[in-house]
Amino acid sequence: MSGSLLERLSGHKTLGAVPREQIEWVIKHGKLRQVAAGAIVTPKEGPVDGLHLVLNGHLTIHVEFGGGRRKVMEWRGGDVTGVMPYSRMVAPPGDVVAEEATELITVFREDLPEMIRECYELTAVLVHVMIDRARHFTSSYLHDEKLVSLGKLAAGLAHELNNPASAIKRSASSLAADLAGVEAASRALGAAGLTESQLTALESVREVCLAATLQSVRSPLEQADREETFAAWLEQHGVDVSVAESLAETEVSVDVLDGIASVLSGETLDVALQSVAAGISLRRLTLEIEQAASRVYDLVAAVKGFTRMDRATVAEPVDIGQGLANTMAILGSKARTKSVGVTVKVEPNLPFVRGFGGELNQVWSNLIDNALDAVNESGHVEITATRKGKTIAVYVIDDGPGIPAEVQGRIFDPFFTTKQVGEGTGLGLDIVRRLVQRHDGEIEVISRPGRTEFRVCLPVAQSPHLEAPHE
Repeated sequence: MSGSLLERLSGHKTLGAVPREQIEWVIKHGKLRQVAAGAIVTPKEGPVDGLHLVLNGHLTIHVEFGGGRRKVMEWRGGDVTGVMPYSRMVAPPGDVVAEEATELITVFREDLPEMIRECYELTAVLVHVMIDRARHFTSSYLHDEKLVSLGKLAAGLAHELNNPASAIKRSASSLAADLAGVEAASRALGAAGLTESQLTALESVREVCLAATLQSVRSPLEQADREETFAAWLEQHGVDVSVAESLAETEVSVDVLDGIASVLSGETLDVALQSVAAGISLRRLTLEIEQAASRVYDLVAAVKGFTRMDRATVAEPVDIGQGLANTMAILGSKARTKSVGVTVKVEPNLPFVRGFGGELNQVWSNLIDNALDAVNESGHVEITATRKGKTIAVYVIDDGPGIPAEVQGRIFDPFFTTKQVGEGTGLGLDIVRRLVQRHDGEIEVISRPGRTEFRVCLPVAQSPHLEAPHE
């Protein structure tokens, strides 16, 4: 048995280049195991009992993500898994399952210190495997978390775009009918043959009505009172009362109408005010379309700033305040849906930091999104950015139930989540921690019932010309 096992391990993809005596050490201290298809080699609760050298077969790890179950790692004959030298791993992120009948050799955890002392080349090979495995996990769940963030971004953007897009469609549909009304009113006005003085009086009313359209905001009761007042005036002067609603939306007064009534009366006054009302309606629709289109433009600019999709992948000056504003433009709909109040306070003239804007926006997105998830309906989230010595400190504070004390030390661990199954990947805060560290920053959390505070500190950009944002 030992002879054939020595031959098999000598041809093992990972151990093949290791000196013969170190392979013999593995045979002496390891245990040959036969694992049936479907059996769990290591449950996700742990512990990982040792180093596994896969001779043949197929092992996998599946993890529950927000979008469902996903394979994150697999091993076949010639691969190595389990605890590596110097590894602090206690439990895998998911069950390690044999997809088919698998044969492996396990060197148990308690024998690893001796292996490190006695088998230098083998240890070096396994350390490289551990580094590659960490790199694979990092790139894999960074990608997955970015996809989750992209999904949230798309959902938030779709919600935000819905209102202005609907307004544009509604106003554009009404615009054709209003244009016809304006043309009819203009023809009737031309046929009335007004004198120069009458046209001057009409123009003065038109200027008052169109100059302040949609500038004032009145309560429904105030608006109804104005409509009733104008309707009574119009009826008294023999004018169609249907124009009362349009006139009530403007800043025109009864005194101004009395001025035009002094030079026009009867059918001529009716034609003149119908023309004014048609112009008011047309102006209102065009203004609504302009405002809605501006909102769409602002949202696209916010998304562009959030993703930094037009920037190179090199460190550059980053405006923290603008990044927070772009993030809130995307997450604003979620806050409104839950009736959550959000306060954003950014210290004036906040210096730049140097880094990757898109990555920092992902930090703010994850922290703020978690805060919105944590609070109850009608709760409150406070976001503050301020200078603190040579760093910029960003605080995300919510008044939710808090993080239980017994799990606060684990919230930055990969795949750990306090959310319900299917609601979180358990990767968001680990990604946040990694991205903050990538920017030479620090992240801390303090939590108790009714207040959870995440604090991110990032070093201020050192170049003098980056000390303050451009106006």
